Amino acid sequence: MQTSENPSVVYFCPRITADNLVNVYKALGREAKGRVAIKVSTGEAGNPNHLSVDVIKKFVHLVDGTIVECNTAYDGRRCNVPDHLQTAAEHGFTAIAEVDIMDGEGEMSLPVRNGRHLKENFVGKNWRNYDFTVILSHFKGHPMGGFGGALKNVAIGMASAAGKAWIHTAGKSKTVPVDWENLPPQNDFLESMAEACESVFDQAGDNILYISVANNLSVDCDCVAEPEPIHMEDIGILASLDPVALDRACVDMVYASPDPGKSHLIERIESRNATHILDYAEQLGLGSQKYVLKEIASAL
Repeated sequence: MQTSENPSVVYFCPRITADNLVNVYKALGREAKGRVAIKVSTGEAGNPNHLSVDVIKKFVHLVDGTIVECNTAYDGRRCNVPDHLQTAAEHGFTAIAEVDIMDGEGEMSLPVRNGRHLKENFVGKNWRNYDFTVILSHFKGHPMGGFGGALKNVAIGMASAAGKAWIHTAGKSKTVPVDWENLPPQNDFLESMAEACESVFDQAGDNILYISVANNLSVDCDCVAEPEPIHMEDIGILASLDPVALDRACVDMVYASPDPGKSHLIERIESRNATHILDYAEQLGLGSQKYVLKEIASAL
């Protein structure tokens, strides 16, 4: 992975189609092979903003991937395996691939080397069954994190339900559901997400890559059953081998957008001090905020 001394490459295609998702993946030059886990958010019941199965299906089939998820740390339609799988089916995911709720039979602990808040991270146990991981994220806003991209999809997305609670409380509690009224300072939560990412990246090595689809840009994430209306236009598909650079590029493209509707998402990002996760992740050596954006030609 790149360090903060050298710019990372972020590939970009403005047109969101199945073929362009495949082309952006191929541009990365890292083959997803073996038993491939594709981490997506299948979306809370009632939320229409999750990734379109029509867009991701061709890529999922190309790499013969399994869609992977973990249960939530809040009450809803994804807090247990039967309801989670039913919601995934309602959103079309089970029709295109096997869906594995990785913490359905427990969790496993990963060490955090440089943790200020966490000394270990708890991910779905079934992750150990895969050889390669694709972090396929829907970039958008987030009620707590400010934005949700690759880093959030790794940290919270791959954590078991109890592991999600652990991160949200900065290593104080694994009790589910989380006591949302008694949370640590915001920066402690953001830093805990970065520390959780470190443990996953250490385990994965080079057997991981990151693709983000920046569309349906609500200020709310796919975990919100009734998200706020979308105010800005879609941006496109971005991908990198550096998740920090990828998230930074997505944020930068929100700010650079000519769409005046971006003000809603920018307010959400700034009010949650969201980019602190990028600063801290870079400090931990997880990637670089310096990047070169390379646009690839859109497929017809």
